[in-house]
Amino acid sequence: MATPAIRVEGLCKEYAIGGPRSIARSLRETLGEMLALPAKTLASHATTAAAQERFWALRDVSFEVQPGEVVGIIGGNGAGKSTLLKILSRITAPTRGRAELHGRLASLLEVGTGFHPELTGRENIFVNGAILGLRRQEIERKFDAIVSFAEIERFIDTPVKRYSSGMYVRLAFAIAAHLDPDILVVDEVLAVGDAAFQRKCLGTMQEAAGSGRTVLFVSHNMAAVQALCSRGLFLKQGKLALDASATDVISIHLESVGQLVSQPLTERKDRTGDGRLRFVDFWLENDDGARVSSAILGRTTILCFSYRSNADLERVYVAFDLRDPTGEAVTNCNTADVGQDFSRLNAGTGVFRCRLDRFPIRGGRYTGNIYCSAGGEVCDFLKAGIQIDVEDADFYGTGSLRNPCRVMLDQRWSRGATDGGAR
Repeated sequence: MATPAIRVEGLCKEYAIGGPRSIARSLRETLGEMLALPAKTLASHATTAAAQERFWALRDVSFEVQPGEVVGIIGGNGAGKSTLLKILSRITAPTRGRAELHGRLASLLEVGTGFHPELTGRENIFVNGAILGLRRQEIERKFDAIVSFAEIERFIDTPVKRYSSGMYVRLAFAIAAHLDPDILVVDEVLAVGDAAFQRKCLGTMQEAAGSGRTVLFVSHNMAAVQALCSRGLFLKQGKLALDASATDVISIHLESVGQLVSQPLTERKDRTGDGRLRFVDFWLENDDGARVSSAILGRTTILCFSYRSNADLERVYVAFDLRDPTGEAVTNCNTADVGQDFSRLNAGTGVFRCRLDRFPIRGGRYTGNIYCSAGGEVCDFLKAGIQIDVEDADFYGTGSLRNPCRVMLDQRWSRGATDGGAR
């Protein structure tokens, strides 16, 4: 039997969170206190350690991945996906258990991971290649392909600290994919790139798998996981809840998303952000301002997000997306695209409203992420924070609805002569 590319046995990772913050002291003050009151000092340290909350990011996770397998790792926020990949990438050590890797691994985790910000793109390519154990001549042979794939020719000799997040991702993926690793680990970071680049990356991962390389792929885009992966691992609260076909794992994940989005927003614990503003409720209204249970294709729909803010805020940005049952984004609405400027928001409660005059999305059930930032810092972000039901209707007023696509466009047709005259 072939040696697994990855073998994980009883993997656990514990973090200490919370607890009182220690007051900064000089070395002289610390030594003096310990000499004067050793018993009291030791007792204080013991109390502080005991007061810290312990959090298990991973609990007894075990699995094997064979060479050439493409495995999707799925789960909600806080499920342990990123922690698992960091352990496999040797960025952090496990508390217990072991992870064996057979072959050279390249990982693409957070934006900019593995880059030195002061070095240029060119220099970072050679540094990353050296980390993977490649000779300079090998890296030089791949250099032009990497730069071409990343589409950053003009900026290759610019320090990467001046790169946008999209440029970071393009270069990082190009390096990881072109330096011929035996194992390729890719986190949700691909969401930063545009749609064309994402398609290119997915195609490259399919080629890598076809050439016998092992791929671990973390994504909230279930359509991408379904297209790329034959097998899935479903993590839930740090445990491996299911190891099965990608289809079965996606089905279980979507059920869990439905359970999550049914919780009141005030009870959600999986949110991120600094908490200066929190979403507390969501509902739909019609053109008359009355609450409704569903949106109707072609009719005015107002999406309402009530909030509570504990501080005066400036430069407030609000966004949400809507995703189909596979997790693929159908649309995104945000205040920046329409030039809306919430330059000042006073502390207290209120409601953000987004009016869609002719709701353009076909019937079905959609979930969506919701997001708010102020001054460039995230206040509140919830994956699967909202859910809406949409009813089909006669969008064009013709009695016909032949279009099978999810999004309807408000279209007008005409026929003209070659000189532009209408007929």
